[in-house]
Amino acid sequence: MAFLEATSVAKRYGGIVALGGVDFAAERGEVHALLGENGAGKSTFIQVLAGSVRPDAGSIRLGGAEYRPADPRAARAAGVAAVFQELSLVPDLTVAQNVWFRREPLSRLATARRSALIERTEALFARYRFPDIAPDREVRRLSLADRQVVEIAKALAGDPSVLILDEATSALAPRETEWLLDLARSFARSGRLVVFISHRLGEVRALVDRVTVFRNGETVGAYPIGAVSDETMIADMLGRRLDRLYPERHATATARLALKVRGLSAGAALKNVDLDLREGEVLGVAGLQGHGQQALFQALFGALRATGEVEVWGKPVSIRNPRRALSPALGLALVPEDRRGQGLLLSKSVRENLTLSVIPRFSRFGLLSARREKALVDEMIAFLQIKAKTPEQPAGTLSGGNQQKVIFGKMLLTEAKILLLFDPTRGVDVGTKGEIFRLMRDLAAKGYAILFYSSDLSEPVHVADRVAVMRNGAVAAVLAGEAVTEEGILRAAMVERAAA
Repeated sequence: MAFLEATSVAKRYGGIVALGGVDFAAERGEVHALLGENGAGKSTFIQVLAGSVRPDAGSIRLGGAEYRPADPRAARAAGVAAVFQELSLVPDLTVAQNVWFRREPLSRLATARRSALIERTEALFARYRFPDIAPDREVRRLSLADRQVVEIAKALAGDPSVLILDEATSALAPRETEWLLDLARSFARSGRLVVFISHRLGEVRALVDRVTVFRNGETVGAYPIGAVSDETMIADMLGRRLDRLYPERHATATARLALKVRGLSAGAALKNVDLDLREGEVLGVAGLQGHGQQALFQALFGALRATGEVEVWGKPVSIRNPRRALSPALGLALVPEDRRGQGLLLSKSVRENLTLSVIPRFSRFGLLSARREKALVDEMIAFLQIKAKTPEQPAGTLSGGNQQKVIFGKMLLTEAKILLLFDPTRGVDVGTKGEIFRLMRDLAAKGYAILFYSSDLSEPVHVADRVAVMRNGAVAAVLAGEAVTEEGILRAAMVERAAA
């Protein structure tokens, strides 16, 4: 009998089948990958394991005993800890307070001593060789990557026997990603179990021992990693063969400048950035994480105050705020880094999320036209193949890939022609990634200008026409043609001065 074994686990939400009776078996001492498209049932299954969802049918055994946690606290008490893709930290608390939330070491007077929290956090960080993050720093002041690291620390604080990592590397830089993969290997070698969810097959192949694949709420494959090809795993996930992940690139850029940036600066984050983005071009932005990429996108969208000169379609402009960026006069739209926190109103419907920013398109003299709104929504849902039961389905109940499609639809409905895409494929499945890449190239062919950052270096290499590599808040190099390789990007990102 396996250490963790699930048999015929099922869960329905009304008429929606989230799990149709999945089977899963994993042993101590292994890293076990759970793969599948967004919406395949992975999230529901790990929520069942973590105690936040109760199954309708089926059984789970952990260490030979029946396992049916009533809530997340019961799951943690049984030794199961999960790091979810969507973070659960309290922004106004410190790192240490979040790590030991509801498990604080108490004094004789039942109060939590700040010094004790910090000492325990430092000991935990030292044990697992965590990246350098100050325990007394407020979480709201951390980057998304550092918040992800704190979420991992929170899971490890209970010394679990089963660690679930749900897309935990998607927000991390290469160095932090390697740290987490090493941590997962050592955790498993100590006789415990890691359940690893990732849409990056390279990570899966480098890390895991065995793989289980879900599709449409059912188990469709389980095998040792050495006995299965990438093509077979992808075919199992999609139910078909994927012809190719990356579309063929055809030169569509014109000589017309859509966006011209000179001397863009913002404190220590940006230092005299010069950039040219042409009509019909996909310009990649790359480099080691934390070297100004996020600040660049925020400044261009008016969310970060910056100095310097910006021209849009040949005219000098001042981008004072996001409303100004989205205005018809400028036409800049952003796909943000954190889709749930920054891109969507999760409790609102798909329809409301799509149209909230473009009400003037279906209103006249202050009166809204439900017919025109419905036409816009139906067109975008069909165009992007958004899988929603109805347009009134809350956006927060969609899979991650479909949530990202809603953000793309919202952006396209603004009719902006300069698109700022910040890590748009983070945490989405391989099928949706392919759709996003094809959409980007199709939009470029229609005259859109696209600035595109990805934390996965292979993406700008295969999708972008040129790549601007950032280092210490400045553009260190602009690579084109055969120079656009992962090695070339890393060399430009790490060498003090690189030739443009």
